[in-house]
Amino acid sequence: MSVRRLTATAVALAGCALAGTLGSGTAWAHGSMQNPLSRVEGCYLEGPEHPKSDACRAAIAAGGTQAMYDWNAVRIGTAAGRHHELIPDGKLCSAADPEFAGLDLARADWPATNLTAGADFTFRYHVTAPHRGTFQLFITKDGYDPAKPLAWSSLEPTPFLTVTDPTVSNGQYVLPGKVPAGKKGRQLIYAIWQRSDSPEAFYSCSDVVFDGSGAPAGSAPTPAPGSGATHSHEPAPTGSTAPVAPAPPAGPDGSGPASAAPAASTAPLSPAAQPAALDAAPAAATARAATGDTTRSSGTELAQTGTGRATGLAASVGAAFLLAGGAVVVINRRRRRPGAHAR
Repeated sequence: MSVRRLTATAVALAGCALAGTLGSGTAWAHGSMQNPLSRVEGCYLEGPEHPKSDACRAAIAAGGTQAMYDWNAVRIGTAAGRHHELIPDGKLCSAADPEFAGLDLARADWPATNLTAGADFTFRYHVTAPHRGTFQLFITKDGYDPAKPLAWSSLEPTPFLTVTDPTVSNGQYVLPGKVPAGKKGRQLIYAIWQRSDSPEAFYSCSDVVFDGSGAPAGSAPTPAPGSGATHSHEPAPTGSTAPVAPAPPAGPDGSGPASAAPAASTAPLSPAAQPAALDAAPAAATARAATGDTTRSSGTELAQTGTGRATGLAASVGAAFLLAGGAVVVINRRRRRPGAHAR
């Protein structure tokens, strides 16, 4: 191969490495409420193949085990604050995704977390890839009946806690706040995480009790690194621009029609395919997503957009230099081959 062709090949390869990264905007953003524990994460921690509670067994019978392996993916990729419009009554916990239909079962025996009405409390949201955005936490109204399907009208009209761009500590968004006063018996906390750098939003349902009959707050284990779903997200709708600010919370009277089209979903995998799906999110990928492009302050991590583009760009630039350097070395060797005259 001539020196000229060798040089051209090295430059082309370096360009491909660089262009591949510049053209890639894939991001992974996932999570679910950890404290108080969400239904989907709780069932995953029980073990999708052999769940302990009757409620989780019923949920898995209704929707399959794959939903629980995907505990961090109850989401709508194009929500852009249109939660009431896109999620009909009775499907809040699944975000109208058939894969997670079991989470919508109206039961009074879902495993619950103890809370104290009116007390200060640090809510924690388990995240497998941080992004900027706003969290809104709603609680059910007095007189809530868990044996009836959860509707938007079942929730208090405004969130009791709203936090924008919280810090991340030990893989969890930290949401300091106060438990609503005056609550008794069994209730439910509905969490909405609306990203501000994307239309995507995440949802979770956490059952809570105020009579001491539930599990101690913060006692649930954390899912193993690398568990949960990974997938590329839909692009923003045509004509939209990032960041996408979450819409103001609408009250029950502002709910969208029950006939609103649900979000696109993926059919549950067969039991034989589930181990492979569980292994599809290696811990290394999770660590990269959780730490890339991170601003640290006093031991905490600022929630960030974290698409991984900056890290990938740096890697590709390095690869380009390595390829170019390799070409130079080969060229020099060819020029200094045995028998060549020194100049």
